Amino acid sequence: MKAIMFPGQGAQYKGMGKDLFDKYKDKTEIASNILGYDLEELCLKDPKRELNKTEFTQPALFVVNALKYDEQFASTQADYFIGHSLGEYNALLAAGAFDFETGVRIVQKRGALMGEASGGAMAAVLGLDEITLKEKLKEGGHDAIDIANFNTPSQVVVSGPEEAINQLVKDFDRQDIKIIQLLVTAPFHSRYMKSAVEEFNGFIHKLEFNSLKVPVVSNVTARSYAQHEIKDLLGTQIASSVQWVDSIRYLMGKNVKEYEEVGGDRLTKMVEQIQSSCSPIYEEIKIEEPILISEKQVKNIAEETTGIHKKNTLGSSTFCERYNTSYAYVAGGLHMGITSVEMVKKMANSQMLSFLGTKGRTIKEINNDIERLQEQVVKEKTFGVNLYHNILDPNKEIELVNSLLKQGITIIEAGGFSQITSALAYFRIVGLERKDDQNIVCNNQIIAKISRPEVAEGFMKPVPERLIKRLLDNGWITQDQAEMAREIPLSGDICIEADPGGVTHRSSAFVLFPSIKSLRNQIQEQYKYKDPIHLGISGGIGTPEAAVSAFIMEADFVLTGSINQCTVESGLSPIAKELLQNSDVQDTAYIPDEELFEIGIQAQVLKKGVLFATRAKKLYELYQRYDGLDDLPIDVREQLEAKYFKKTLPEVWQIIKQEFIQRDEIAQIASIEERPKKKMATIFKYYLRQANQYALEGATDEQANFQIQSGAALGAFNQWVKGTPLEEWQNRYVDQIGMKIMESAEKLMNKKAALV
Repeated sequence: MKAIMFPGQGAQYKGMGKDLFDKYKDKTEIASNILGYDLEELCLKDPKRELNKTEFTQPALFVVNALKYDEQFASTQADYFIGHSLGEYNALLAAGAFDFETGVRIVQKRGALMGEASGGAMAAVLGLDEITLKEKLKEGGHDAIDIANFNTPSQVVVSGPEEAINQLVKDFDRQDIKIIQLLVTAPFHSRYMKSAVEEFNGFIHKLEFNSLKVPVVSNVTARSYAQHEIKDLLGTQIASSVQWVDSIRYLMGKNVKEYEEVGGDRLTKMVEQIQSSCSPIYEEIKIEEPILISEKQVKNIAEETTGIHKKNTLGSSTFCERYNTSYAYVAGGLHMGITSVEMVKKMANSQMLSFLGTKGRTIKEINNDIERLQEQVVKEKTFGVNLYHNILDPNKEIELVNSLLKQGITIIEAGGFSQITSALAYFRIVGLERKDDQNIVCNNQIIAKISRPEVAEGFMKPVPERLIKRLLDNGWITQDQAEMAREIPLSGDICIEADPGGVTHRSSAFVLFPSIKSLRNQIQEQYKYKDPIHLGISGGIGTPEAAVSAFIMEADFVLTGSINQCTVESGLSPIAKELLQNSDVQDTAYIPDEELFEIGIQAQVLKKGVLFATRAKKLYELYQRYDGLDDLPIDVREQLEAKYFKKTLPEVWQIIKQEFIQRDEIAQIASIEERPKKKMATIFKYYLRQANQYALEGATDEQANFQIQSGAALGAFNQWVKGTPLEEWQNRYVDQIGMKIMESAEKLMNKKAALV
């Protein structure tokens, strides 16, 4: 799919069209006769210095754009045309809406009307997304200023009276916000152009337009023109914001991959920035009622870094305030980097919370990922990092927490914890601060994922005294921080896990949530906490109906995991995503988790299209039945070597020994070799670990052994989006999935409420 783009005012320069006027003499002469002056002389010599005056710029640039299009692309088949402001008229000309002469007359009228406007100014603001910019305008009392152009996620043009723009420039200069005043004398694309709109409408509605041969994207709606809209939208465009970012995102949603620009690369550079940091917008998602997502809804929910998020009413507003998010929706941290830098960046820049996955990754790898995120995430946007309970080596937890604190991480997701550890306590307490009014500020937040009430209780109560004393004795916290720690919960946010993908206790949200909610209420009252403890639900959240169920139970937020694996940004391999895309709710199984293999703790994985689940369960059965590898029947041993490991068991043990040596854990080797059953478990766990790696890397010859941790929520999501663009994982973007679920859930809730 290809789009051809036309630049607008600002792309003009003395000498433009030099090689075109002689070649297209007829059109040049026609334009000069209509305009009443020598167009070629204006463009090449500009003797009266009029080229940069709006009434001359617009028709001159329109003609040169038209000639350049004939020169460059007349024989090129385009799927869409799009133009920036004035360039939209060239897009409509190329699509056949009117002929060249009519186009010149229209643009001449437009340029004259806009040129008559005066007393205004415009400025480009760099480095701020729209939400932040609007907050700055409101804080500074700059009510007279409108946003004129959304050019890129970090370049927004503002428009207004000259005095107001001058004041804004001074204000932003004081705040070290980069702002560049533009060389214009009128407040284009703002409310101050309405008189020009009225006169232009009277002119353009007298004309007849042809049917469009190729779709043209409107600057006003960021959607393709409907034939009956053309006249109205062209008038509206003069006083409306140029929605360039959303227009490109709309084309991305239409699977447009190629963008060709007429005569330059200004727009091309904008497109590259938008593609690198924004997700597509889909014009329409056809999903069976009652969960229809209309075009208007998608426009409201699909903004990333430049648009306005519609306020979603589901969940807790205080949760959203705590984490500076637009939705009470979280994407959890998935192991082995499946919740990747790209996924976290996408969520953060869309003002949604997510956590970088760290389980199975080294501290060096985690630090590198955090550094990349801090470079790529828009300033003041929020993200967190997963901290997984290291049962075998608690010191690794402390090491990671110290590293996260040095990196400036203030939000962690605590996963797999069965008890409160020093690492958790240290992270929470070291961020405590007492204000002048004696109120406690918790700078470090923990969202704890739990599946048992007694574990939830530990997180909801203050840090145990024994841990406070240990931290004090180590000199890690101050006496004042110790005192504050006794007044606040270890975690202000608890997420109740109900049978998620990965390690699971196969709990039911309908049983667990009411029990923990009652416990939360008791603890909140007992300790007189000033700030609320929020309760969320994860596991099984893959459709609007599931989200609605959670919020009806009074959940403050929802957290998703499985559905995010099957997205463009996921760190999982394409072949694994393909398997997930084709799964249904019945296509998961329970197998022994690698880390907790010996005690039989289970993990939920995909079973469709792979043999891993069956083989993993077989290994656990063998572990329970036999005391060591030497006790295995010969035929069983041969099967393991041929189909599971594809090497002999002694060869596998040699590989494992080398891993211990590389990690400087040589003592482990002798300890394991002394215990045959432990050695058998270690080798079997190696298979589980390798199966994870195969899925991440997409090792096609090992597809049968892929371990893909996933819950049934993904199967439900797949059925929900069947027959829509989101059926294909290549069209699934992690932020849009969250927005669609939350907005559709809100609509469903409103519909149900209307029936009561």
